[in-house]
Order: sequence, then C-alpha cells, then structure tokens
Amino acid sequence: MKHLLSIEQLSRDEIRRILSETADYKTKREKNSKKPLAGQTWALIFSKPSTRTRVSFEVGIRELGGDSIYLNAADAQLGRGELIKDTARVLARMIHGAVIRTYAQRDLEEFAEFSGVPTVNALTDDEHPCQILGDIFTIEEKREKIENKIVTFVGDGAANTAQSWLFAAGKLDFELRIASPKRYQPKAKLLKRAGGRVICTEDLQEAARGADVLYTDIWVSMGKEGDEARREAELGPYWINEPLVKLAKPDALVMHCLPAHRGQEIEEKTLEVHAQTIFDQAENRLHVQKAILAELARGKTTRRK
Repeated sequence: MKHLLSIEQLSRDEIRRILSETADYKTKREKNSKKPLAGQTWALIFSKPSTRTRVSFEVGIRELGGDSIYLNAADAQLGRGELIKDTARVLARMIHGAVIRTYAQRDLEEFAEFSGVPTVNALTDDEHPCQILGDIFTIEEKREKIENKIVTFVGDGAANTAQSWLFAAGKLDFELRIASPKRYQPKAKLLKRAGGRVICTEDLQEAARGADVLYTDIWVSMGKEGDEARREAELGPYWINEPLVKLAKPDALVMHCLPAHRGQEIEEKTLEVHAQTIFDQAENRLHVQKAILAELARGKTTRRK
C-alpha cells in the first residue's frame, strides 16, 4: 500500500490487514516496542481545522517513533497560491510522509502523485477513510465482523463520511441504508461505482428497522456554513433519537463521528446513553491510524527526485 487516499482504492485484504493490526496496536499500546517510523518526519498539512484528527495523528506518529510538523493554510505557501505539485516536490525532499486534511480530493491526489511520499487522506470533501476504518473497527470490536450486518446512515447521505461508507459496503459485504431527503442522497453514478448492497430512502423509520448500527454526522460540514439554515430545515426530521433507536435491533450501536450538535443530528439523551460507544469510536481513530502509518512505512514508495 503506497498511499491511503480513499476507501475505494483499498482492497478487501488491505482493509482486513489494517483492522487486524489496529487490534494489535490497541491491546499492546502501553508495551508496544515497534517503532516503524523511527527516524522519520511526517508533515500534517491541514487546510481545515481539526481536534480528533490532528491529535490522533500527532500522538500516533510519536508513538510509532516518528516526529511531525504541523502546517495549516496560513503557514504554507499553498495559502498564497503556490501550486500543489510544487509544494509536493519541495516537501518530498525533506519529509517521509504526509497527512493531508483539505477540501478537494484532487488536491490530495496531486500531492501524492508529485511527492511520491506516503500520503494519507485525513479528510476531503469526497471521503474520510480513516474515520470509517476506525468506525468499522469499533463495530467489530463490539459486535464481531461487519459482514452481513445492517448499517443505517442518518442525515446528509452525500457527505464525505457517507461516501466512504458506500465504498466500504462494496468491499466488506454489509448492507448500508442511507436515510436522507432525496437531494441529500448519493448520485446514481456513485452508487453504481461503489457497488455493494446500498439502499437509499427518505423513509427514516423503515431504514432504522432491524439495523445493527445507527450512524450520523453533522448536517453542516466545513465549507457549507452558508447553507446552514436550509440544511437544518431540510434535514431536521433526519436525526437519531430514542424512538428511532427502538426500531433498530435491541443491541444496536449508536455512532457519531463527532463533533456532535446535540438537538440537531442526535438527541442529547440518546448521545449520552450511547456515549461509551461514541467515545470508544473517537479513541479508535488513534489505533487505526497507527496501523495505517505502519502499513505505509512498509510500502515501497520513494521520494521524487
């Protein structure tokens, strides 16, 4: 594995290997002597703000023996118009890998192409692969393998987290139900590309019925703040509350990738009842990302000349 840019680009075997190593890194965190990033410096290049993603990557890189440098848009010449391919070719001569959180998926892919160093998607407008890998690990940690389970995504079904769930469903053979207003459902072309068992519906109650997992995300992602009022009005009925949870399986997991806007996409009481799962889910970002970084360190990607 040279990069982690998308769930779509991962094979089933690669996903399974990452999840297996995640379990190992989690159970052996306090006594793990493996340092696959020893002597390496990784750049964290973030055009979007972050709490969980930044901290989990910085801690993960350190625990794997490496060092990190954090660059936001104001710190880098990218914020002043330098071409991504030029930044990539310069940084590639100084760093061993990059973790990028930005808007356009194409920018991430261009950096990977021109730098040649291992590059990780820490979130784009199209995908959030590290989040979904951590979420799948959380589900399997609590409920065994995800294959043949039912995951119901509630809210903006065209968001980056939902899109990564689409590709994951195609890889791991579980049923994904997306409960959203029509305009917030993934496009037919994307559904065809992802494959898998995916049901898109405006019927929230039917989507929740018998589900193993109820999952939601914020309604207004970064970059869409100008649409906040319209999104709140249109997505208002699509939230997770106690009546909805009762339609799912008795032991269904309720998950939220955070940050949560209580009273919007999830009810305050419901979040607190399921807080253990939700905050385990947040913690597992650290462990899965360590597995990803270790996997990339074993790859054969080399710097561009």
